[in-house]
Amino acid sequence: MTRSLVIEGYASLFGVEDLAGDVVRAGAFTRTLARGAGVGMLLAHVGGRTAGRWTTLREDGRGLFVRGFVSDTTPAGAAALKLIAAGELDGLSIGFVARDWSPRTSRGRDLKEIELREISLVVSPMLPGARFGIPGGGEKVTADGASLTQRQAFR
Repeated sequence: MTRSLVIEGYASLFGVEDLAGDVVRAGAFTRTLARGAGVGMLLAHVGGRTAGRWTTLREDGRGLFVRGFVSDTTPAGAAALKLIAAGELDGLSIGFVARDWSPRTSRGRDLKEIELREISLVVSPMLPGARFGIPGGGEKVTADGASLTQRQAFR
């Protein structure tokens, strides 16, 4: 039986400085989102380590909101599910190319346009507030939509 877990959270927060000093501005993802191309869900930014699939990506007043599912159909997905179950994985990190930016006075960049390449599940995000959780208080869902308790999902 395929095990999947629905997750959601913010992959980026507008106007919040990350650990490198970069600040993403509202609207930075507009072109990427309008293009509609799939954005991969990776484990720790490692190419080829697909952990699941993003089903929703949208900008709102807070940042880049994402929802998707992590699935054990790949080794990276199975590893991610184990880490999530252990409470060791809840961070999100964006892989991107900065298309329009300017240097900030102190350090880092003001990122005005970003070409989003992937969004990874990570242990320690560069933007500490970029986190995901489980919607609906912890209900896990299989790929066919059946609900599982937390214990069943991670057996």
